[in-house]
Amino acid sequence: MKRDLLQQAYSAMRHDLRKTVLTMLGMAWGIATVVLLLAYGNGFGRAIQAIWDSYGATAIGIYAGRTSQQAGGNKAGVQVRFTQDDVELIRNVAPLVRRVSRSSDKTVTVQNGPRSFNFQVFGIDPAIQDIWSLAVNQGRFINDEDDLSHGLYAVLGSEAKEKLFSGIPALGQSIRLNGVTFQVIGVMQPRMQEADNDDNRVVYIPFHSMDVLINTHYIDGIWLDSFGLDHAKIVKSIRDSLGAAHGFKPDDERAIFVFDAQKQLEQFSIITLGLKVLLAFIGSITLGIGGVGLMNIMLVSVTQRTREIGVEKALGARKKDILFQFLAEAMVITAVGGIIGILLSYAISFSVGNLTFYSALAKHAEAGDIRLIVAPRTLIVATIILGLVGIVSGMFPAMRAANLDPIEALRYE
Repeated sequence: MKRDLLQQAYSAMRHDLRKTVLTMLGMAWGIATVVLLLAYGNGFGRAIQAIWDSYGATAIGIYAGRTSQQAGGNKAGVQVRFTQDDVELIRNVAPLVRRVSRSSDKTVTVQNGPRSFNFQVFGIDPAIQDIWSLAVNQGRFINDEDDLSHGLYAVLGSEAKEKLFSGIPALGQSIRLNGVTFQVIGVMQPRMQEADNDDNRVVYIPFHSMDVLINTHYIDGIWLDSFGLDHAKIVKSIRDSLGAAHGFKPDDERAIFVFDAQKQLEQFSIITLGLKVLLAFIGSITLGIGGVGLMNIMLVSVTQRTREIGVEKALGARKKDILFQFLAEAMVITAVGGIIGILLSYAISFSVGNLTFYSALAKHAEAGDIRLIVAPRTLIVATIILGLVGIVSGMFPAMRAANLDPIEALRYE
């Protein structure tokens, strides 16, 4: 039975091959549009994820501020200052946090021979490498031994190295930070950097070595990261604990500033989801136009084959037989057009490659560009949409054919 239906569908399509081919091309273009738009949405989501991963997608930064609310006997406007006790407090209230690092920074004069520049110097703990997703290009990063021994070691950002040493190897060389000599032990890989940021024109040194440049009794910021934990609960517990320790209300947003990369990423994820839904809707409309073309050609086919339908009914064909016959023709056209469209979408995605996105705004940001990758999930969604459009477009002509009166059909000329 199925074989007979396919043979009948094939014969019917060959009867008016030009219209059939044009209809298939319309369906192919529609499904290709759906696939490519969904691929663009997926590529946009991956680009956003890559951008945040490059800065540390699970990082939480805490910086001291000034109170804006009166709490207990303390008036508003009191400066909050972090010490080592606050670091230990955070470790205790968030024991499942993977890594914690202190951070203090100062813009200082960095010299190598006659070359002199003002760079931002960060005094950090070794854990910051994982928290900020820092990648070493040459040498190594700061370790615990460097920090405990107050070692005068420095790791240069990629642009800091180029300005200080140009093409000369920097490892093992000495630089001066405000006149204090540090040995270069590493050079970082370039980070994504927007025009107004200096993320690659920096120097990293051990936190305990920062005391030769500034007083490190007070800590500028505390960074931590956690994967798979509820960041909202972590941030709340940190605010509650620091509020109790420093005498400010936990809901005082200006007393301490908390940057939660995961929260920011979730907000972008909502935008990404909305974009995907919008693109899928636009693609479905385009495919729907192809479906209208399919419906038209099937209606024309029903009109042209009215006597044939009458003969089939006179010979005993039931309504459902006629219905499945014409619906099978519509689904074959849909399936062939769908295969052509999917192949076309693959060809376009491979030929286009990367679409400029974040690299238009930032240096070293090729990982933040959009790649049109046709994922299996995209094909599944597109196939479901294609099937629905094919069924809806073919059902009306098929029902019209099935409901024809056999006597009137035989009289039709």
